[in-house]
Amino acid sequence: MQKPDIELVECPRDAMQGWPRHIPAAQKIRYLNALLKAGFHTLDFGSFVSPKAIPQMADTHEVLNALEPDSATSLLAIVANQRGAEDAAAYDRIDYLGFPFSISPTFQQRNTNSSQQESMERIEAIQELCLKTDKTLVVYLSMGFGNPYNDPYDAGILLQWADELAQRDVKILSLADTVGLATPQQISFALETLIPQYPAIRFGVHLHSSAASWEPKLAAAYQAGCRRFDGALKGIGGCPMAQDDLVGNMDSELMIGWFEKRGVHTGIDQAAMALCSQLANEIFA
Repeated sequence: MQKPDIELVECPRDAMQGWPRHIPAAQKIRYLNALLKAGFHTLDFGSFVSPKAIPQMADTHEVLNALEPDSATSLLAIVANQRGAEDAAAYDRIDYLGFPFSISPTFQQRNTNSSQQESMERIEAIQELCLKTDKTLVVYLSMGFGNPYNDPYDAGILLQWADELAQRDVKILSLADTVGLATPQQISFALETLIPQYPAIRFGVHLHSSAASWEPKLAAAYQAGCRRFDGALKGIGGCPMAQDDLVGNMDSELMIGWFEKRGVHTGIDQAAMALCSQLANEIFA
């Protein structure tokens, strides 16, 4: 079987967490099990966070226990502190722990109820836990291309925090365009600077975009050497801690079509994807 040329990360957790209508666990389980058959590299399926903060994710334990055990797709869970990381690390089925580190101090406090310094200390503890439990830590550099809070931002701040995480031996860094502010030029500059500088790190992108902006952003990331891409079916999703009006995730179906049109092998099973698309239409009606 041909190995995919890229790593596609599907993020139903990102799509579901801020959805205004409660999604029953049974519906989540059916959807996630369908996605596990579609050929994605990784499935960002849920989060081990306070149910008071993200009520939609309160059933992550129940959902996880009902997922297909034999899929080749890896599972990623989002955590925001040591307790959540310990809960997630107890599951053999989970391969990746994702931690959102914001280069915006305002958003870091809103998203994880911790300062940037406290969050960096959490990252160090979670990294140690990952090494002990054979997990891999993925750090998302959120608000990586600007923020709506008037916090200071320039490319140098992004590069500085990326270096801080590189010094802590984080092996996967995903540049997150949390509220869809990134320009193709910003994406190109960041990746063309970081990828050669840190060859031991796998850099990904978690891009949010409108119907008009997704293609230039995706092209910029791929042409700059990125080979790990997050998306969500139907372009739904966003962090409920960010602001009221969110730009959705980049639509996985558009991304897959863009790659395959250019001869980039994605490993996606189109028949399985058709069912996933149907289920997404039902959930996010």
